[in-house]
Amino acid sequence: MKSAKILWIDDEVDSLKSHILFLTNKGFSVQTVSNGYDAIKIINEIQFDIIFLDENMPGLTGLETLEKIKEVTNSPVIMITKNEQEHIMEDAIGAKISDYLIKPVNPNQVLLSIKKNLEFSQLINHKTNLIYQREFMSISSMINSVESPNEWIELYKKIVYWELELESLDENQMLDVLLNQKKDANNNFFKNVKKNYHKWIEQDNIIMSNNLFEKSIFPVLSSNKPTFFLLIDNLRYDQWKIIQPHLDPFFNIDDKLCFSILPTATQYCRNSIFAGMMPDEIKHSFPSLWLDDHQEGGKNMHEKDFLSSLLLKLEYQSDFSFNKIFNNDHGVKLLDRINELLNKSLNVIIYNFVDILSHAKTDLKMIKELAINDKAYRDLTLTWFKNSPLFDLLKKLSSHDCNIIITSDHGTINVSEPSRVVGEKTISSNLRYKTGKKMKFENKDVLWVQNPQNFRLPSSSVSAAYIFASPNKYFVYPNNYNHYAHHYINTYQHGGISMEEMMLPLVSLKSKL
Repeated sequence: MKSAKILWIDDEVDSLKSHILFLTNKGFSVQTVSNGYDAIKIINEIQFDIIFLDENMPGLTGLETLEKIKEVTNSPVIMITKNEQEHIMEDAIGAKISDYLIKPVNPNQVLLSIKKNLEFSQLINHKTNLIYQREFMSISSMINSVESPNEWIELYKKIVYWELELESLDENQMLDVLLNQKKDANNNFFKNVKKNYHKWIEQDNIIMSNNLFEKSIFPVLSSNKPTFFLLIDNLRYDQWKIIQPHLDPFFNIDDKLCFSILPTATQYCRNSIFAGMMPDEIKHSFPSLWLDDHQEGGKNMHEKDFLSSLLLKLEYQSDFSFNKIFNNDHGVKLLDRINELLNKSLNVIIYNFVDILSHAKTDLKMIKELAINDKAYRDLTLTWFKNSPLFDLLKKLSSHDCNIIITSDHGTINVSEPSRVVGEKTISSNLRYKTGKKMKFENKDVLWVQNPQNFRLPSSSVSAAYIFASPNKYFVYPNNYNHYAHHYINTYQHGGISMEEMMLPLVSLKSKL
């Protein structure tokens, strides 16, 4: 910043001598011109780091000069004026000035404005990295001591917060440190789930797939307002956090986390949400509607039936709509029905785009290159959301008094380490969990469930078991091992155990009306 070039445009140049001397002593190079015409001429010849512009000048006014400056340079412009009229400020801000100073200005105000505009990124980088360094020991301590589901939620929120903060910096030298902490946390999470999951599913104070509807949706159905339950398939908490700022202007947001059941796969999690049951109970209660992994057919074809049964059990008798959105056209058509939906007590909307995106990364080379890491994957999700009918729907709903709850059925994780599995042909095909008989595997890579009933999972046969992959692992058969190991590396998969797959956003939106 010491060698920064400054242009000061003011018809009373002589009155600026003390300011120019102050800035020169600070190491800046300052040039002055007394009118807008000379300013435009010199800006076309010299690249300035920052420009100070007097608003009230004869001939070409400050605002007129500003318009012409913006046509030829992106340098930050600081408007200086005696006029505090609101419309002048609005015009200047609308023309994208970088700062606004009211006369008389003192040299320190000028210096602060320069620092804010020329050193802002550097100052933010330094401060953010410094604060994270202070947090490092606290996060490490949490990783080593965390046990309860609520403690895991607190830790995961903190890790996601710092991941998004550090990756937003131009100089994020601490990001690799944080990602190593995240890896350690995931390994401990896997061990903790391995040890305690059978207890978690029996606890009434943990919101999981099987009790999510009864605990979080049903209580608001009696509020005499339409309720919109939006389930975005495969939406991770970090993806939600980059979407949230775009909804902040429209809603008051209550941001929580809930847990997915195992396996973290649509067939199990989403059916569990709408049936209000664990998978073994669904199979027992609806034997004609449940398909085991090895059976042919759609595994999520009867969610509306499951929900109807759950609402009957909860003694909810009002009509509801059930909508699945698979593409943009479906979303637009739903948007056209908004008045119809507002007349129903409950509207369930399932959006499948994020799930489609994660599978596309596996199958399409272009998507694989676009989503090379978690940051790129989040950016793709945000691009979709900002241009989606879902965003339009939420903005329209923000002008109505209604309940809106957003969640997901499971998350996903970027896998990087293949793990060998051997078994019979009937073993399920998912890359992050397997169920079947006579499976052989690397013990360190899996949670092995010999008795599925302990995890409230259905058995396809007497000797069938389940295995769930640890973070970053994906299962590959020995046949053509190298081909499939290469094909699936650095793709987004789900079904196993990780913070990203199991800890999900559970968000309530209230209009700011």
